[in-house]
Amino acid sequence: VQLVESGGGLVQAGGSLRLSCAASGSTFSSYAMGWFRQAPGKEREFVAAVSRGGITTDYANFVKGRFTISRDNVKNTVFLQMNSLKPEDTALYYCAADAYGSGSSRAYAYEEWGQGTQVTVSS
Repeated sequence: VQLVESGGGLVQAGGSLRLSCAASGSTFSSYAMGWFRQAPGKEREFVAAVSRGGITTDYANFVKGRFTISRDNVKNTVFLQMNSLKPEDTALYYCAADAYGSGSSRAYAYEEWGQGTQVTVSS
């Protein structure tokens, strides 16, 4: 499966963005999906994950209550709605596909990755 992220940009603290990740080339509904992020000088970290059917979700503690992951298996797209953004949310955001699990927080569980979309939150 090929993944292409979009929706990043520059936003002021307290603002919102909605990231999208469009999948092609394989059966999207057979993959659990995740979002990760990487800030300059830091390791890639888990943000959120959603199961194949979209029923089960998981979030990193630092985004609970602010971010929402969802998916549309008809449109082959996974979304990340980000509200109440903070400067520390500034990072390159990646979506990833997991063919064998249910939506892990571990980056090594994901076989396919997109190129990322930049999110910058100004104070």
